[in-house]
Amino acid sequence: MAKERRPTKSAKAKVSPLVASRARPGARTAPEPAQPSSAAPEPRRSTYVEAVALYERGLEALQRHDYQDASERFESVLRQYPEEKELHERVRLYLNICQRQATRHKPEPRTVEERLFASTIAINGGRYDEAISQLHLVRDEDPDNDHALYMLAVAHAQRGEPAEAVAHLERAIAVNSENRALARTDPDLDSLRSDDSFRAVLEAPAANRSDRRRPIKTRSAR
Repeated sequence: MAKERRPTKSAKAKVSPLVASRARPGARTAPEPAQPSSAAPEPRRSTYVEAVALYERGLEALQRHDYQDASERFESVLRQYPEEKELHERVRLYLNICQRQATRHKPEPRTVEERLFASTIAINGGRYDEAISQLHLVRDEDPDNDHALYMLAVAHAQRGEPAEAVAHLERAIAVNSENRALARTDPDLDSLRSDDSFRAVLEAPAANRSDRRRPIKTRSAR
């Protein structure tokens, strides 16, 4: 019987060290090569640093209790950097704080002059309900105050209420005819130009009044 031949070393299959180490229980395996990431991180926008700097100046003003300055800076972040959505969430949080604090510390107008001034500021800021509320107080105290009557006409015109606007304007002109000339060119009354009753008020003959007052220009801040 022929003896079984053992394979020589040269006949053995060569096994790579990596494969061999995997085959042996308990053997350490070589680390897998790192795979490149499919999505690169999004680079920061060039405006991000500017937006954060403005936001931080708003925080500094808030810490000084300068709520007006802080509000303006926070509003500038929202207006100038609309793409910074994540920053906007924090900005709105602090903006609400500023507005609450400013309202809390704002003294309530008490005199006719203070209410007229507050009404002018409110109209310039587009807060027509607030202006009308203050002007009604002035009118109740001084029914012939043509400043208040004229501003009521402006506030109602801006709020899209032509009938109320014309009625107050007519009364303001009756008290002080100089309001007629002001109304002819006032851009705050442009929405009334096509109204027949508005044109009739401007074309009506002037009434003689001895207690004339200087007309007020509502949007003096412009």
